[in-house]
Amino acid sequence: MKIVIIGGSGFVGTQLINLLSRNSDHHLLNIDKNESLEFSAITKLGDVLDKSILQSELASADIVILLAAEHKDDVSPTSLYYDVNVQGMRNTLEAMEVNNVSRIIFTSSVAIYGLDKNNPDESFPADPFNHYGKSKWQAEQVLQEWYKDHLDWNINIVRPTVIFGEGNRGNVYNLLNQIASGRFLMIGKGNNKKSMSYIGNIIAFIEFLLVEKVEGYNIYNYVDKPDFTTNDLVYHTGKVLDKKIPTVHIPYALGMLGGYGFDLLAFITRKKLNISSVRVKKFCAETQFDSTKAMNSGFVPPFAIEEGLRRMLKTEFRK
Repeated sequence: MKIVIIGGSGFVGTQLINLLSRNSDHHLLNIDKNESLEFSAITKLGDVLDKSILQSELASADIVILLAAEHKDDVSPTSLYYDVNVQGMRNTLEAMEVNNVSRIIFTSSVAIYGLDKNNPDESFPADPFNHYGKSKWQAEQVLQEWYKDHLDWNINIVRPTVIFGEGNRGNVYNLLNQIASGRFLMIGKGNNKKSMSYIGNIIAFIEFLLVEKVEGYNIYNYVDKPDFTTNDLVYHTGKVLDKKIPTVHIPYALGMLGGYGFDLLAFITRKKLNISSVRVKKFCAETQFDSTKAMNSGFVPPFAIEEGLRRMLKTEFRK
C-alpha cells in the first residue's frame, strides 16, 4: 500500500510515520513544505497549495492522509487559514482524482463545534468561533460536496480534540509547564472539563481507519476519556512529579480583562505574546466532546489517558 501523508513533518505526522513504518507492507511518502527531522529520506518538499507537486507525487498512491493545516491562534494574515485548510483540501482532491486515488483520511478538529457546547457528538451542528474552526468546517464542507459526485470514494474524517504527548510543544505542554513551574494562575474555579487526546492513541486510531474503515463516508470525534478538569491536571501533575503545586485563583472577569490588556500590548508592539483574550477564553471554556462513536467502532486505545499524561510529565518535566 502506498500511503501519501500531506503535512507529515510536524508532531502528529512524525509520530504517525514512525508507527506506520513498522509495517513493511507500507510504502510511505511525506509531502511537506518543511523538511522532516526524522524522515527526510521519504519526504518531498512541497506545499499543499502547489497543485503540480501534489499531482506528480500522488501517482500510484492508494490513500492520502491529509494533516497539513494552519492551526495556531495567531496566524497572520487570517486568510492563510482558508488558503491552506480549504484551498489545500480542494487541491488535494483534484490531485487525487487525476491519479485515480479514492481514499482519504482527513484530520479536522472539534473546533468546528465552537466553545462551551454540551458534550457534542458527530451529529451536533457546527458553530466554530475562530478562523481555525471555520476553515476546518469549510474544508469538511468541500469534502461533503465532493462525495456527492464520488460515492465510490472512501472518506474518513477525524475530529480530534487537543493532542498532547512527549515532544509536543502545544497548548497542553504550555499549561503543564506553567503548573509544574509553581507559577500557575488559575483563572476561574478550575472545574471546567478539558477533553484531550494522547498522541499514541490518535495515531493508532488513524492506523485503525486506514486498515479497517475502507468504505463509505465516516466521521469520528476522537477523545480519550475520562475528561480532566483543570483542577485534575494540577492534581496529576503534582502526583507524578511528587511536588506540591501552589495555585492562585483569580476571577474570570479579571482574567479576561488582563487578556484584553495583552491584546492591546500585542497590537501596539506588533509582537506575538503568549497571553491573549482568546487564550484566556479557551483556557476557561468547557471543552468536552463525545467520542462514543469512535470507541464503539472496534478501536481499542493502546494507552489510558492517565498513562499518556504520566509519560509526558515524566519525559518533559521530571528533573
